[in-house]
Amino acid sequence: MMTALLVAFPAFAQTVPPVPAPAAPGVGDAVDRALGQLGGGQAPLSLSLQVLIIMGLLTVLPGILLMMTSFTRIVIVLAILRQALGLQNSPPNQVIIGLSLFLSFFVMAPVVSQVNENGLKPYAAGQINATQLIERGGDSFHAFMLKQTRVKDVTMFAGIAKVGPIASPKDTPFSILLPAFVTSELKTAFQIGFLIFLPFIVIDLVVATVLMSLGMMMLSPQIISLPFKLLLFVLVDGWALTMGSLANSFVS
Repeated sequence: MMTALLVAFPAFAQTVPPVPAPAAPGVGDAVDRALGQLGGGQAPLSLSLQVLIIMGLLTVLPGILLMMTSFTRIVIVLAILRQALGLQNSPPNQVIIGLSLFLSFFVMAPVVSQVNENGLKPYAAGQINATQLIERGGDSFHAFMLKQTRVKDVTMFAGIAKVGPIASPKDTPFSILLPAFVTSELKTAFQIGFLIFLPFIVIDLVVATVLMSLGMMMLSPQIISLPFKLLLFVLVDGWALTMGSLANSFVS
């Protein structure tokens, strides 16, 4: 019927609004489906219960996700860099945490995209259940964490937990991989921080030696060395080097 009208009256085609294509399922659809399953599949949960569930998840998930991503290494290195420069509150804590968060988004973008393609979209489309969604999302984070974790740390925590021999790295349980990953990230962050500290320590030693030789012992070396450290950091484009090096440290 519609085809006959379009052929007989071409002007009618201009007045018929185009039928929008169905949108691809996304994160919002996955959340709606998860809340529907919590409601027993009979009726959606009330708004108050949905808000309560979401707020409860927000208090737990951020801490877990931050410890499973690149955030730990980045925020520690940036804090050490600020201390090496001799600056107390510049940049402030909010800026350091913001830089760490957005650089973590950049580093974790491939993992998040993989979770979205393999887990969230099939779950929102009804192709997999919630258990499969968690397993697929966990596999993506497991692979990322395994690349950044030292074998020695995994072996140490496996021995503490008295877990038998692990057949392959992919079989490492999250209960062992998570503390091993955090330990490895802390060690790597302090190694990078040590390398950042070295040139600034040299400047402090040179300035302190010159002041001692001039007999200016009452003058704080930090007052004189701070402009030189800032000048050196700006001349070598320190922020770009630091951020780029941190991002490249996760590439394997």
